[in-house]
Amino acid sequence: MAYIGKQPTVGNFQVCDAITVVNGQAAYTMQVSSANVNPENANHMLVSLNGVLQKPGSSFTISGATITFASNLATGDVIDFIILLGNVLDIGTPSDDSVGAAQIKDDLISGTTALTSAPADTDEFLVSDAGTLKRIDYSLIKGGGKIGQVLQIQKVDTYSQTAASWTDITGLSIAITPSATTSKILVTAVVNASKEQGGGNGHFRLLRDSTVIGVSTNGSGYNGFGMTDQGVDGNTMSVKVNNYLDSPSSTSELTYKVQLYNITNSHTSYVNRRASGAGHGATSTITVMEVLA
Repeated sequence: MAYIGKQPTVGNFQVCDAITVVNGQAAYTMQVSSANVNPENANHMLVSLNGVLQKPGSSFTISGATITFASNLATGDVIDFIILLGNVLDIGTPSDDSVGAAQIKDDLISGTTALTSAPADTDEFLVSDAGTLKRIDYSLIKGGGKIGQVLQIQKVDTYSQTAASWTDITGLSIAITPSATTSKILVTAVVNASKEQGGGNGHFRLLRDSTVIGVSTNGSGYNGFGMTDQGVDGNTMSVKVNNYLDSPSSTSELTYKVQLYNITNSHTSYVNRRASGAGHGATSTITVMEVLA
């Protein structure tokens, strides 16, 4: 333990060297083995003058290594002894194997501040290694690949688009806040869709906020999961699924969403319904899972 000023002497009982009284003098220097000593406190001393124990504070005071009696001593007075008791309020360091269960407070945990998030990699725990108590960093014992949280949004209504541009699908987005920058986010989008016959293809893609994720390298620009025109009179729906493991390196709220590109704007793309519009509705979902490092 660090101290401001002089570190107290703990349980160090010492007898000061003999002091010769000087006629008419009240202040004397205390020494042990010819070296000056500074008592912890006047109340931590036993002082005998002429065979009578002196009262600290009234019969004598101390300042550093100097003891000053309440009145000047005279020839014939005898300072019998000065015993320094050290810091009698501190038991010091217990001897090895001397502390048992009865001396330890039963509940050491409830009064301690609780962590409100996952421990840092450098946080330390105590473990017993074959009976020897050792400390270990959290980074060495934490489990990886566990799921921290799972969120899902289900779109139950229908959506249609004629625009030949990337457009957010209303209701098919979800926000998640990772607990650590080392977490990954597994995104799964399931879209039930159809396209009017003769209208060419439609495409979907995943985004994190405004950033497209899972980008293709083929240069087409259609980096998502596509659909073709669906059968005669658009009477068929197909299920489109896309999975992507994202590494956002963030603890801020993130929004994952699906966009649709309708290639031919004269033929409509639909979500959750057949292009013909006759019955057989469906639902679409987007699911995000935080995968812990």
